[in-house]
Amino acid sequence: MTQTPSTTDGARADELRVAMVDRIAAQHERLGLVLDSGVRRALRTVPRHLFAEADADLEAAYQEQDAIVTKRNERGMAISSLSAPWLQALMIGQADLRAGLRVLEIGSGGNNAALLREIVGDDGQVVTVDIDLEVTDRAIRTLAATGYDDVEVICADAEYPLTPARAFDAIIVTVGSWGIPPAWSAQLAPAGRLIVPLRTHGVTRSWALQHQNGTLVSVDQLMCGFVPMQGAGAHPRTYASLLPDDMAGLWQDEDDDIDPAELAGVFSQPRAEAWSGVTIGPLLSDADLDLWLATTMPAAAS
Repeated sequence: MTQTPSTTDGARADELRVAMVDRIAAQHERLGLVLDSGVRRALRTVPRHLFAEADADLEAAYQEQDAIVTKRNERGMAISSLSAPWLQALMIGQADLRAGLRVLEIGSGGNNAALLREIVGDDGQVVTVDIDLEVTDRAIRTLAATGYDDVEVICADAEYPLTPARAFDAIIVTVGSWGIPPAWSAQLAPAGRLIVPLRTHGVTRSWALQHQNGTLVSVDQLMCGFVPMQGAGAHPRTYASLLPDDMAGLWQDEDDDIDPAELAGVFSQPRAEAWSGVTIGPLLSDADLDLWLATTMPAAAS
């Protein structure tokens, strides 16, 4: 893709991008995975820093572990962001993309759509949808500025099908969801994959789902975290403040029914530690530690 020259140090950005991709590839190896060549090339090509805020630190833009918040609500909570590069690489890998495919992204930021466009190429199609007009306007602007102006950006509630009706070889959801609306399955091609971060009792996993005999079946999953879904698919959550000025608090999900009054003074209690006897090495993932706790320490699940 032809890209508009950056006013920042382009050579330095190139160096940082290459180093970032090398670290992501090494992380994949530690997990027993191989970074797809198309994903590698896309990550090394797309100028991530140009999708960040205008005053964003160049080196911070290429920290593979960090998301970049681009919009917050009145409480200061992130409601739109550029996903962390390591997570972008893994989720795009889950989608098993190749040149010529049609991809729908739900939740716009611009950067991820550009990565998808690099992978599917001129013969493919990328459509990105977001419910927030400010977010889609920003995506249009940054995609055009970086040479990806053939990505279609739509402002709509993706809980409902696009009109006119379309089918996609992959649908990648980049916001936390509590369910799978019928529109997503209906818009998925027969052999397509749906990549969706599903939140269950405070834990979010990105599930790769594929049509099999009329049913969506899981073929892969990984731990992740995303800003919450807005619109018709939003899930109401309650917040219990545990310290003054909201310095610490507890978000309640789904059927959680915790009386905040019962937690009053919890941080003034003496500290207590209980060693599990299990050591997690530096190259091992603790993504399923919650499952281990629930099966070996029943009190942890209550």
